[in-house]
Amino acid sequence: MPIVRGNSKIIVVLGLGLAGRAIVKRRRRFDLRGNVVLITGSSRGLGLAMAEEFARHGANLVLCARDAGGLEWARQTVSRHGTDVLTVPCDISDHDQVQALIQRAVERFGRIDILVNNAGIITVGPVQEQTLTDFETSMDIMFWGVVRPTLAVLPQMLQRQEGHIVNITSIGGAVSVPHLLSYSSAKFAAVGFSEGLSAEVARDGVHVLTVVPGLMRTGSHVNALFKGQNRAEYSWFSLGASLPLTSISAQNAARQIVAAVQRGESHIILSPQAQLLARFHGMFPGLTANILGMINQALPDPGGIGTERRLGKESRSAISESFLTALGRRAADTWHQSPRPPESQDHAAN
Repeated sequence: MPIVRGNSKIIVVLGLGLAGRAIVKRRRRFDLRGNVVLITGSSRGLGLAMAEEFARHGANLVLCARDAGGLEWARQTVSRHGTDVLTVPCDISDHDQVQALIQRAVERFGRIDILVNNAGIITVGPVQEQTLTDFETSMDIMFWGVVRPTLAVLPQMLQRQEGHIVNITSIGGAVSVPHLLSYSSAKFAAVGFSEGLSAEVARDGVHVLTVVPGLMRTGSHVNALFKGQNRAEYSWFSLGASLPLTSISAQNAARQIVAAVQRGESHIILSPQAQLLARFHGMFPGLTANILGMINQALPDPGGIGTERRLGKESRSAISESFLTALGRRAADTWHQSPRPPESQDHAAN
């Protein structure tokens, strides 16, 4: 009996601790109304889904992407919620354009309360078909494209002793998956920057949230870049980005991210699948590498178009256009991913 009582006390203490944590989180939840949110890569995909979710909470928005036409489309979509929206065409791989973006936002709204670094690019294919340019481009957009806007807004946040920086990384930044090596390399760097920044600026009132999504139905696969046997690569990738068992909806992802910002969280992994993979890799990194090596055996061999690149929507196959990918194609239409000419592609791959 004493043992039972002891265990009961432990359970009660744990329960009270969890309840207390929930209460603290609810108290820390802040009202987004009137806050100024800048989202990179927000003309489509997850960036657009987050813009809509922030707008529903009454935030004012600064939308940024390379494609001016896509930005106007996004502005009209988000403005339906009655929020004030500024659109700024910007290539976040260009330092001067990033500085001009921040200046425009401050001139319009006086400050930036929340920066969401979301812009990305996905290049799919075996390492034999990946070039140095692929790695440089991925790093320029998904690492330096996080660092540049962050360093541009950080001084004003530190001066006010408040602000939020949200870095959209990827499960690919925790577990490197075959045929996505340039993408994963940049995302690993972004995770390191984000987590280190969080530790450094927390004492100054600035919250940094590292978001680690798994596969999401944002429709981004139609604008991803495919190399080698591009049609075969697009087939497996479109399945993963469409099936409910492997991906979550863009709306679900956006809701989780905005809620995590309101709670002041520092790290969130989206989707049970991504959480399971991250935990398994954390406990068994060697075994994970061996399993991924076996999965790689089933992926397409080098060949095809080699180091050339084709958009997903240029790499259609019977599988990618089948009923199995219906949800992914619907997401592409919903989140403004398709179809647009290749030259209008912006950095909004998430």
